[in-house]
Amino acid sequence: MKFDDYRIDEEIKKSIDKLGYKKPTDIQYKSIPPILKGEDVLAIAQTGTGKTAAFAIPIIQVLHERKLKNRPDGVKCLVMAPTHELALQIHSVFKSLGKNTRVNCYCIHGGVEQEPQIKQLEKGVDVLIATPGRLFDLVSQGALNLHRIEILVLDEADHMLDLGFIKDITDLMRHIPKKRQTLFFSATINEKIKKLAYSLVSNAIRIQISPKDPVAKNIEHAVAFIEMDDKRFFLEYLLKEHSDKKILVFIRTKVRAERVKKAMDRADIITDTIHSDKEQAERNLCMKNFRSGELKVLIATDISARGIDIPDVDYVINYDMPESPEQYVHRVGRTGRGRQKGQAYSFCSSEEKDLLATIEERLGKPIERIEISKNDYQYTIESAVDKSQDWKKLMKEVYQEDLKRAKKKNKSKK
Repeated sequence: MKFDDYRIDEEIKKSIDKLGYKKPTDIQYKSIPPILKGEDVLAIAQTGTGKTAAFAIPIIQVLHERKLKNRPDGVKCLVMAPTHELALQIHSVFKSLGKNTRVNCYCIHGGVEQEPQIKQLEKGVDVLIATPGRLFDLVSQGALNLHRIEILVLDEADHMLDLGFIKDITDLMRHIPKKRQTLFFSATINEKIKKLAYSLVSNAIRIQISPKDPVAKNIEHAVAFIEMDDKRFFLEYLLKEHSDKKILVFIRTKVRAERVKKAMDRADIITDTIHSDKEQAERNLCMKNFRSGELKVLIATDISARGIDIPDVDYVINYDMPESPEQYVHRVGRTGRGRQKGQAYSFCSSEEKDLLATIEERLGKPIERIEISKNDYQYTIESAVDKSQDWKKLMKEVYQEDLKRAKKKNKSKK
């Protein structure tokens, strides 16, 4: 089936073609028809499957038709996303697809002044993409009215729960009409997510896209056993060996991310960090530079980078092993997008071997090992530019605390 076969406006089809979409992905093929019919949808699909377009295309079509009939003004569709970066990315997709229609969209999030957002909302918005915190702030202040909402979308719902937004979501339901279409998208499903989903949807069409191999076939992934104190030396080596490549480095906490950046600075390697402690303007500039290729190495935490689409990432490096198999899939999924090849390397210390075993169990196969001889291991450490030991003790202490929290969290899930 092709996009031309759908009952959607020709202007939207032109926008789809310009974005390079040739035929629907599985999630798009299964989601677009029921959404066009006005049915509720509960979809479980991993990142990188094209789910943003899966709901954006039919929503723009439905609202475009309704605007032609001079429906009353007011926000008609609300899309909730867990992070600023993902909200902005969703907004970009809606803006591109709805470029030649009557549908206008806008994005609100925290970290920036409220006044410009309030002024834009007063001018009129059809599709509002928002993070829960800023959305609830504006609603509680009376600056945003949601009584005309016809379509509600929760994207990356599992991540919203992880970030503690469940109260904001449930409180917000009091401000939204009960008679509405609800689209619920999540990368994973568990009892807590099911409970939230079924409290929001009504007779929903359930869609689950579960590939046998959760990691794309065009991603080569491998793991090297490197002790915590030595990871910085191997990262320095790897970045220098691939200085012309676009590399995304995942680190568990924002404190550790900044410390690793400083270590790379001392080795004359240009990097930048993205995490929740940074001002929104800094985060936007960082992402802009990384997307364009002006910045080659980005050090990121999971919260700031989950779900966002960054083109042409050559390597993903798990400097810290992820806390869960789902996080592993999300991380390595930042490379090897579409038909491009990707590489994913993980640094696993002695303390992290249990995390590696859990990930391999979920993948259903072992991750390829990179064998490092004792001589090569020692040479990498000795050849590093910065051999300062002061920061190591601090990093190890912070990491051990992080690992304790991760294990405690995993136990509570079981």
